[in-house]
Amino acid sequence: MRRLLLAVAAAVLLVLTGSTVATAEEAPATFTNPIKRNGPDPWMTYHNGYYYLATTTWNSTITMRRATTLAGLNAAPDQVVFNLAGRANGCCNMWAPEFHLVNGRWYLYYVAGQNVSDYNPTQRLHVLESAGSDPMGPYSFKADLGNDWQLDASVLTVNGTLYLMGTYQAGGSYGQSNFIQRLSNPWTLSGSRVRLSSPTLSWERQTAPVNEAPEPLYHNGRTMVVYSASACWGPDYKLGLLTLTGTDPLNPAHWTKSPNPVFQRNDANGVYAPGHNGFFKSPDGTEDWIVYHANSSASGGCDMNRSTRAQRFTWNADGTPNFGVPVRLGTSMAGPSGE
Repeated sequence: MRRLLLAVAAAVLLVLTGSTVATAEEAPATFTNPIKRNGPDPWMTYHNGYYYLATTTWNSTITMRRATTLAGLNAAPDQVVFNLAGRANGCCNMWAPEFHLVNGRWYLYYVAGQNVSDYNPTQRLHVLESAGSDPMGPYSFKADLGNDWQLDASVLTVNGTLYLMGTYQAGGSYGQSNFIQRLSNPWTLSGSRVRLSSPTLSWERQTAPVNEAPEPLYHNGRTMVVYSASACWGPDYKLGLLTLTGTDPLNPAHWTKSPNPVFQRNDANGVYAPGHNGFFKSPDGTEDWIVYHANSSASGGCDMNRSTRAQRFTWNADGTPNFGVPVRLGTSMAGPSGE
């Protein structure tokens, strides 16, 4: 009855004034961070009416959850989309899953290693392929990507060509760096690996010198890569920006690094070590959103206590992203447009 009365009132107002008002049922959706507790290294997309979210599990399973709203993700159950148990070169310690839609199928990239006490040196990149267009699969194992220590795979597309990006030990004074390498298809490497960026600036070397987790970002014809810098086990983990200012993604000289970080800790809001991000669009395609993990204490570590958070971002006049500052947990925010 209340809904009927509201509808009648709105109709009367339209007749009298020629304008409309939103009813209570039409109020914008809201949400609060975190959208997933214990959710490091998040990757999310909006597809066919659902948000799909995958995060590091640190075990032998790759899981994903989905919901029709950001707020709904917090209580959504994790579903196992692939089990790594029994794989000799990647059974365990699953990190940093990402799923990308290419030619009608999803390719899920992830990090995993062996079941040994000192597993970190065994971590490698791998990729699964979906049977159809559902982000939740079913998936089958497709390929190993490289045979040395590599983390944080993502896919960049420039002029129709696919490139694999990730993190490796570049050696010498370069240390942990980001790389880029051509893909002849989503599961096959082509040509040589090229060093994309290294921790050369002071804010990239806090606690330890690190560049990792390169993520593609496109806007108005501009190709960018947002990456994580400094040590994830310290409070100063943050985001930096590369912009393709030339024509060849495999030429490091054609990329320009922003001199300052673009997203970092905010002590006033109680947010530390925000990083390892992804990007997604609002349901109606009009808004840009960032998803990332962070700690709620300066003493927080590089572990499963990091939580998944999301917020809308805008664009600067020069075409670069304006991520603002990471918001405090529990702050009510408007959900993405179109929910």
